[in-house]
Amino acid sequence: MWRERKNNEGFTLIEIMIVIVILSILAWQIAPRIMGKPEEARILKAKMDISTLETALKLYRLDNGMYPSTEQGLQALVEPPTIGTIPRKWREGGYLEKGKIPKDPWGNDYIYLSPGLHGDFDLMSYGADGEPGGEGKNGDINNWELE
Repeated sequence: MWRERKNNEGFTLIEIMIVIVILSILAWQIAPRIMGKPEEARILKAKMDISTLETALKLYRLDNGMYPSTEQGLQALVEPPTIGTIPRKWREGGYLEKGKIPKDPWGNDYIYLSPGLHGDFDLMSYGADGEPGGEGKNGDINNWELE
């Protein structure tokens, strides 16, 4: 009397349509909020990178008694400098976790000056335009202005 049910279980057209409608409503509500955030995320990433580089520079100074010179640059954090004052206690493996200097979120190098104009060293990104000055997404991000 009871027939075996064939393995035809799946979603019906109605169920699929309901899911599509729900996803469409969610996308319609959320997409406008997300669309303006990429530049804010890039600025936040630049600030985080600068903080990470600051920490690595401070560790370098603890080990060697000085910051890398402007000539040695940030590269001194990933490989022992060969110019200028050679550090005596350079840490094996370097001072950055990934073993390379990050680019800013816009693909440019971070600018490093030591001694700096605003402290022992200056670290900065020129923002989206890659030029000094500017406002908004083109504004400079500087270590001496970070909280």
